[in-house]
Amino acid sequence: MKTVAIIDYGMGNLHSAKKAVEHVAPDTTVLVTDNADQIREADRVILPGVGAIRDCMAEIRRLGVDSLVREVSQDRPFLGICVGMQALMSRSEENGGVDGINLFPSQVRFFGDELVEQGERLKVPHMGWNQVRQTVDHPMWHKIPDGDRFYFVHSFYVEADGNADIAGRTRYGVDLAAAVARDNIFAAQFHPEKSARAGLQLLENFTNWTGK
Repeated sequence: MKTVAIIDYGMGNLHSAKKAVEHVAPDTTVLVTDNADQIREADRVILPGVGAIRDCMAEIRRLGVDSLVREVSQDRPFLGICVGMQALMSRSEENGGVDGINLFPSQVRFFGDELVEQGERLKVPHMGWNQVRQTVDHPMWHKIPDGDRFYFVHSFYVEADGNADIAGRTRYGVDLAAAVARDNIFAAQFHPEKSARAGLQLLENFTNWTGK
C-alpha cells in the first residue's frame, strides 16, 4: 500500500488535503505528520501552506522541514501547495523579504495595490476560480483539459515570464506561475483540494505519478 505524508508544520489545509487524497486514492495511507522518520518512509510527500510566508518559513526552519524537503524531494514525488509552493522559491517580497527553501530560483512578488486588467481594478488577494494554461506535457496534467479552472487564494505570486520551470500559467493582472515542475517536484499556487473535479484529478495523478 502506498503512503502519502502531508507535512504538518502548523500551517496549511492539512485535513482537507488529507480527505481529498483519501477520496481519490482509497487504497493509499495518508498521514498528516511532523515525524521526520514517517516522512522519509512515505512514497510521496505533500508540503501545504496558508498564511504569511514569514510565519511559515519560521516554523519550517525551526522544525528542520527545509532540510527534510530538500532530502525527500530528490527521490520521490513531491507536491507543494499554495504557500507550500512559494516556500520552495528562493525569496519572497512578503513581510519585507523572506528567504525560501531555494529549490527553484524564482522570486515571489506582490500583486500590488493598483492591479488593473483592461481598465478594471482587480481585488487583491486573487481569490476564486481561474483558468490554468498548461505549458508542459506533465503526468500531473493527465485527464485535465488545458484551460481548466482551479481555485486560488493569494496576494503574492511566482513570476511566469522567463521561468524555465513553469508548468502552468494563469492571468490575473499579470502572468503568474500557476504551477512549476522539475524532476520529482510539482508545485501549484492553486488549492487542488478546493478545486472540485480538476483538483481531485490532479491529486489522483499525484498518487499515480512515479516522478522523474
